[in-house]
Amino acid sequence: MSSNERGQTMTQVDAAQAGQDSPADTGTAGAGASAPTAGTGGTRRARLRRVIRSLAGPGPWKRGPVPAGSALLLGLLMLLHTQITGRGGLGSLVETFLPWFGLSVPVLLAAAVWRRSASAVVALLLPVTVWLSLFGGLLGDRSRSGGDLTVASHNVGAANQDPAGTARDLAASGADLLALEELTADARGTYEKGLAKAYPFHTVQGTVGLWSKLPLSGTRPVDLKQDVGPLGDSKPAEVKMAYNRALRTTVATGKGSLAVYVAHLGSVRVNPRAGFWTDSRDRNAQALGEAVAAERNERVVLLGDLNGTTDDRALDGITSRLHSAQDEAGDGFGFSWPASFPVARIDQILVRGVEPVSSWVLPETGSDHLPVAARISW
Repeated sequence: MSSNERGQTMTQVDAAQAGQDSPADTGTAGAGASAPTAGTGGTRRARLRRVIRSLAGPGPWKRGPVPAGSALLLGLLMLLHTQITGRGGLGSLVETFLPWFGLSVPVLLAAAVWRRSASAVVALLLPVTVWLSLFGGLLGDRSRSGGDLTVASHNVGAANQDPAGTARDLAASGADLLALEELTADARGTYEKGLAKAYPFHTVQGTVGLWSKLPLSGTRPVDLKQDVGPLGDSKPAEVKMAYNRALRTTVATGKGSLAVYVAHLGSVRVNPRAGFWTDSRDRNAQALGEAVAAERNERVVLLGDLNGTTDDRALDGITSRLHSAQDEAGDGFGFSWPASFPVARIDQILVRGVEPVSSWVLPETGSDHLPVAARISW
């Protein structure tokens, strides 16, 4: 091999080695070295963009305007419920179910947390404070031991299929005074027979009655203005007595006389035209309030189905003169209607001049109402 050929061969070998070391390896090494740098830069840019978006978007005090506004409206609704119009019975409807408005608070709290809204959480302080001021005192057990007299009241239900069983249950309650409402002509004899052994004294005035272990006197019906206008005025007394819904009597106790009223105020209806219709109930409530206001006995107990809660403005003429045994000495809200799933206390025991020491709801009978009871003392 000549010197020229050896030189060419050496040149080719050097070039091949250089090609293996430089083009392919350099490219691979360059790519491998630059990848981490590019990835780090991309991560930093993504973080920066997130920070910018966070700063540019609404903060925790600006987020969640809907739950925040809803919380404020809820609080104002409960706070100003007496200012709601009475047209169409709207005010009475709201006040009947006012305690249940508190269930909106956890729903709005969940919405505030989901939206991460500080303003909505703070806004919830208003409805929580208002609800607690209205109903917080009813959450615990306020009953005490003792008492001189046990009273009970029950709307037995005109459609009750087992009046004899209801009478047995009520007789076993141990109440000294037992008021019944919505008595029908057909069922009256059943109740009189079933309660005769436990209660030697009783009176029935129309559709309401009182059974007592103590003597009664001065019993009379109370005019709740069931009839209005010339047509009502022209009806004979015996016709009106058939559907009379209230009575007043005097109970002789070992500590003095006690005036007892039994009443069943008119029903309320919901219909498309009139809304929450309460006309007869409201008229009855006004008449009953006037009768209680004229009562001269210092000790008064009112038992009955008032078709309204003590928060209902329609009962102001009554609740301004008498106070609720359940509110003062009950355990919880004492809901009594409907019996299958009670959502409101429309069956009331209201007193004046005596002190309730305990109040409770009795077990379900064949009626759509639950019986209510209380123990009172002098």
